Amino acid sequence: MKKSRFSEAKIISVLKRQERGEKAKDLCRELEISEATFYKWKAKYGGLSVSELRRIKELEEENARLKKMNRPGFLGDLVS
Repeated sequence: MKKSRFSEAKIISVLKRQERGEKAKDLCRELEISEATFYKWKAKYGGLSVSELRRIKELEEENARLKKMNRPGFLGDLVS
């Protein structure tokens, strides 16, 4: 998967600019992105703050770690 040119924090700051009244079309032109991309970002990150996003990422990482611990044979890996 291709790495994004924009960090999630940058995406949130762009969405905040739009909430403050800047036009989506102008932001898209400035950032050289399509309007479809902008509205995908809005659907995914709309209403989030940077701290909330950071907390979600932490929870996702913890969840992945717990799922890994719950897989069959995990305790056998620890004992061996």
